[in-house]
Amino acid sequence: MDSELALIALFSFCSLFFLRKIAKKIQLVDIPSGRKQHEGVVPLIGGISIFLTVVIALAFAPELARNTPLYVCCASVLVFTGAVDDKYDISVKVRLIIQVIMSVIMIKVGGLNLYTLGHLVSEQEILLNLPLSYIITILAILGAINAFNMVDGIDGLLGGLATVSFAALGYLFWLDNQQDLYQFCIVIILATIPYVMLNLGFPFGRRFKVFMGDAGSVFIGFTVIWLLVNGSQGEDNNPLRPVTALWVIALPLMDMATIMVRRMRKGQSPFKPDREHLHHICQRLGLSSRKTLIAICGLASIFAYIGVLGEQQQVSEAIMFNTFLLLFVTYYLSITHIWRITAFLRKININLTELGSKKAKREN
Repeated sequence: MDSELALIALFSFCSLFFLRKIAKKIQLVDIPSGRKQHEGVVPLIGGISIFLTVVIALAFAPELARNTPLYVCCASVLVFTGAVDDKYDISVKVRLIIQVIMSVIMIKVGGLNLYTLGHLVSEQEILLNLPLSYIITILAILGAINAFNMVDGIDGLLGGLATVSFAALGYLFWLDNQQDLYQFCIVIILATIPYVMLNLGFPFGRRFKVFMGDAGSVFIGFTVIWLLVNGSQGEDNNPLRPVTALWVIALPLMDMATIMVRRMRKGQSPFKPDREHLHHICQRLGLSSRKTLIAICGLASIFAYIGVLGEQQQVSEAIMFNTFLLLFVTYYLSITHIWRITAFLRKININLTELGSKKAKREN
């Protein structure tokens, strides 16, 4: 098994260099602009590399993803759409329509829909009728896909957050002895690590830098929700309670929801690009890109750990859900008033510094 895992990582690593050449020939590259601040053109092939690596792995072990032909079919359409969007910048409406179609196919053909939300508010399980089940499942798929798409803004961030989510899911599947889904998570992590290395400029520097692209963020979001639905819906064996899914992807989900609400309050489209995401705020507060990456991935790891711990200890789903809602409200208010908060903290810091200086003078 170890040699097979090593081959997966090696294939992913090699595919990045092969795809870089193709991307430059067909101009599948990211060009610096007002909102995209980086040096030179960068190939947008990280996500395609991860996707191809996962597909190759599934060709040798098709049982890992469960209903693998359907998964590969839906993922292929989404990745292709993302790649076309990377090159030609297609409209949001077209992307959403394709995502909805793939969601419906996933539900109708694979029978993968959310029919229970667990015991979120009381001891009684929340069961969904068919129309409501379809609506909530489609919204969940769209939410996961676009949450990971929107969070991709600095080097290493999307790959890091994806690794956190898949590591948490893999651990939960391993605890429940769901070896197929556990190994699938390992495959995705190993396929992602070489991308993260080149994206961060390791070990060859900026010369071989690559970006994930929308093809990759869409693929990661879809794969996360595919695993969450497979893991949380079932009559015989549920390794995950639905509420745990919120914690596993808490930070991308909260960042997306906060940004969309703020845009709509301004009378803008919720999908309009801007520089108001958490990573942008961290950088404007003075953190470097690397420190921002560590801070955000660390925060996401804490949230995922809370979800894992709650699942292990079987903490009441109502408590986990209400705690998540409280966390989201706190996050939203903090981001909305971040400049007032930082100004207040700076004022306190200045006052404490002045008090310390006066005290030192008196003692001298």
